Amino acid sequence: MTPINDVMPLLAYSDIQAAHDFLVDVFGFESVEVERLDDGTVVHGEVLAGTTRIWLHEVGDGGLSAASTLPSASGGTVVLVEDVDKHHEHAKDAGANIESAPSDQPYGYREYTVRDLDGHLWWFSTPL
Repeated sequence: MTPINDVMPLLAYSDIQAAHDFLVDVFGFESVEVERLDDGTVVHGEVLAGTTRIWLHEVGDGGLSAASTLPSASGGTVVLVEDVDKHHEHAKDAGANIESAPSDQPYGYREYTVRDLDGHLWWFSTPL
């Protein structure tokens, strides 16, 4: 079997530009690109969370649905940050939909839970 080099999450959004801007402005991810057709329609976006590239695809592309339209979440994304409390304050001040405030977990992390514009679950964590 060939070695695995990396994992790249792909998330579906109803408005790729708005999702891109939210992930950059609220979560602190790095902008990679927003790809547009000649008529200006956004068809793809990319951001970096640390060294992890995340693809932003449009709802409906390949049968993808926005997380907010589903009856429940089947998973989410965990992002390790240097200071979870500081990250939480920034996200809260920026108007993010905070699900739970930072708290120490029995498995050795301090974390908080937040949803993005389309309802994807994110946990931001700092090892204790």
